[in-house]
Amino acid sequence: MSIWQKPAVLEEINARNANTAVAHLGIEITEVGDDFLVGRVPVDHRTKQPFGLLHGGVSVVLAETLGSIAAFHASPEGHLAVGLDINANHLRSARSGWATGTAKAVHIGRTTHVWQIDIVDDAGKQICASRITMAILPPQK
Repeated sequence: MSIWQKPAVLEEINARNANTAVAHLGIEITEVGDDFLVGRVPVDHRTKQPFGLLHGGVSVVLAETLGSIAAFHASPEGHLAVGLDINANHLRSARSGWATGTAKAVHIGRTTHVWQIDIVDDAGKQICASRITMAILPPQK
């Protein structure tokens, strides 16, 4: 059974990200499952730090992007989702290829959501573990 309360259409999600920081970094959403969301970011000149490794902040941007999109689609129509808190543990580095994140709900409540985002390299090795808490905002009157 799907957790999405709003239509979660891949093409629409990616189109909504045009002309944002998400697009600037090359982040793309690649899969929407019944209870998860997958996206990736290239490890390239836009996303590396000066020593040639994926910048840790970019991993956090990917995690927040996935958690935010997932929370938005898992909240009722008219509601918005905004980040309250995020943490990230950087477990290993990536020098090339793609960093791919999968967001899964830990808790979907009426006013808050908690999402776990695990990011792996092209070999499937985990490079980052992140958790985000989202505030679910009701429609403005």
